[in-house]
Amino acid sequence: MEAERGRQRVVIENVRPEVDAGRFPGKASLGEEVIVEADIFADGHDLLAARLLYRREGSPGWTEIPMAHRVNDRWQASFRPGGLGVYEISVTAWVDRFATWRRDLEKKQAAGVLETADLRAGALLLRETAAPELGEDTRALSAVADLLDAGTVTPGAMEAALDRGLALLVEHYAERHFAVTYSRTPTIRVERERARFSAWYEMFPRSAASEPHRHGTLLDVIERLPYVAGMGFDVLYLPPIHPIGRTHRKGANNAPGAGPDDPGSPWAIGSEEGGHFSVHPALGTLEDFRLLVDEAAEVGLEIALDIAFQCSPDHPWVREHPGWFRHRPDGSIQYAENPPKKYEDIYPLDFETDDWKNLWEALKQVFLFWADTGVRIFRVDNPHTKAFGFWEWVIPEVQRSHPDAVFLAEAFTRPKVMYRLAKSGFSQSYTYFAWRNTAAELKDYFEELSRPPVQDFLRPNLWPNTPDILPEQLQVGGRAAFRSRLLLAATLGASYGIYGPAFELGEDRPRELGSEEYLDSEKYQIRNWDLEDPDSLRDFIARVNKARRENPALQQDRNLRFHRTDNETLLCYSKRDAATQSSVLVVVNLDPHYTQSGWIDLPLEALEIDTQRPFQMHDLISDARFIWSGPRNYIELDPRSAPGHIFRIRRKLRTERDFDYFM
Repeated sequence: MEAERGRQRVVIENVRPEVDAGRFPGKASLGEEVIVEADIFADGHDLLAARLLYRREGSPGWTEIPMAHRVNDRWQASFRPGGLGVYEISVTAWVDRFATWRRDLEKKQAAGVLETADLRAGALLLRETAAPELGEDTRALSAVADLLDAGTVTPGAMEAALDRGLALLVEHYAERHFAVTYSRTPTIRVERERARFSAWYEMFPRSAASEPHRHGTLLDVIERLPYVAGMGFDVLYLPPIHPIGRTHRKGANNAPGAGPDDPGSPWAIGSEEGGHFSVHPALGTLEDFRLLVDEAAEVGLEIALDIAFQCSPDHPWVREHPGWFRHRPDGSIQYAENPPKKYEDIYPLDFETDDWKNLWEALKQVFLFWADTGVRIFRVDNPHTKAFGFWEWVIPEVQRSHPDAVFLAEAFTRPKVMYRLAKSGFSQSYTYFAWRNTAAELKDYFEELSRPPVQDFLRPNLWPNTPDILPEQLQVGGRAAFRSRLLLAATLGASYGIYGPAFELGEDRPRELGSEEYLDSEKYQIRNWDLEDPDSLRDFIARVNKARRENPALQQDRNLRFHRTDNETLLCYSKRDAATQSSVLVVVNLDPHYTQSGWIDLPLEALEIDTQRPFQMHDLISDARFIWSGPRNYIELDPRSAPGHIFRIRRKLRTERDFDYFM
């Protein structure tokens, strides 16, 4: 084996996707093309052959796909996974002696220096390949070898030597002398489409009642399902639905003292009525929740449940497992703090507890319990305050019995921490989108998210608002800001979400100047929303979501490309779907107050647009159509009427009538 290694000449480096030298799996989804790349080269000038190898974990054999040389010794191949689970990939390569011989033969013929010895060299390679057991193929290879061995350079011999069918036959049977296989075996976790492409709507069930001041129920949420589905969302996300503690319960606007009718924060989980395995009695029963899951599916919605691993002082675990919590010097349990903020109504779990194994198992059972009710999407609250090792263990554990489970990490924390959580198994991740406002900020951030190495392990989920975050842009920008931020979230990312009805009704009142907290936040009180408000953005949201569903280019993250404009308040970008050969161009006015205009520059060849002919731009929001010509075109956007365009590009006009009609 050592002697064999000494004669191996090929080098394989920089395989992608490979996350942290194979420490973590990359991400892919059903229906998505997995592109594998590698730097492959050797000494000298010989031609090489390379194969992508892949198999589902546990399968005995590998599937092989030829790799193609792209540029600068970078090779590429792709495959589409056939099922959920973890896939192994590898790359093997070798010096292709026959292809090298054919290339040199053509060069010598063109230069007029071809000799009979050159043909005989090819005959030798063919005889090495033509093993007796190959039958008819052996006879075909031997026949060409005899022709090349005849000692005369004839047109027939040259035609046979350069025949494409012969090359394919040799490629199929030839030995891979001194082949090199990549030293590691990277893995890719394949999840269902919803992990890659989704539109989320968040609502508080206790605010779902049609009558003011009544505590909403899960049955009220069922009545709200057509409203949510009608806007084109496919995931309905509910904050925690568990019993809420009374000890140190917070009042309206996070007041330290709660009144007798204050419902408390849903994230202060646990009371005498139960903990993480229970439904708040005011919301209904477990049977009501199962009915909600079933009814949601009937209108095309999945229920996503918030999983918050923390407890109120009244949670049963506090009494039954006091060792799962950190204690202060006086023996009392340490409540949650983010100085100077104090959260006396919440006890965080201690992941350094001596009883960590039982704690981990109990938390896994929370996921499995709700999975058994039909939930397959989990939004995890503050995962960055729990041990990374726990997530690396529990997510594959849950997916082992429920391979279609999807996990969203709500972690607004430092970039490297967010990235580690994504590597640890979370299907999707919250991002800093809410705080990226200028064209330069958005471009820099999303080029980071949509390019290697981040694209290999993180799928962004973009939220213009959450119950915790009312960004300044929404506080001061009016209705136009809400529309432009939704347009950005829904098209920059394949997955996005809004906290409603606060979003579509334009809720923009902060608790105080300089705060991102809502005034009269639903986190601490019940709200009644006028869903029939004529200023609601529900129709606009529905049009945007319809464009997302009908255009595969908007269902991906890795295909995002930005384009130059001569006005820094206009952001222009495109997405292209290779399978359908369709492209979408988005232009957004980032100024919510004033009309902005400018020229945009498009790479027509990259978008496969004929540079010599006009092309049609179909705005999927207004349904207007425009005829553009050439790479440079003019845009004008009034935020009061049109914060942006989602253009579907029609690359070729069939007739002059098309041109006349759309003008």
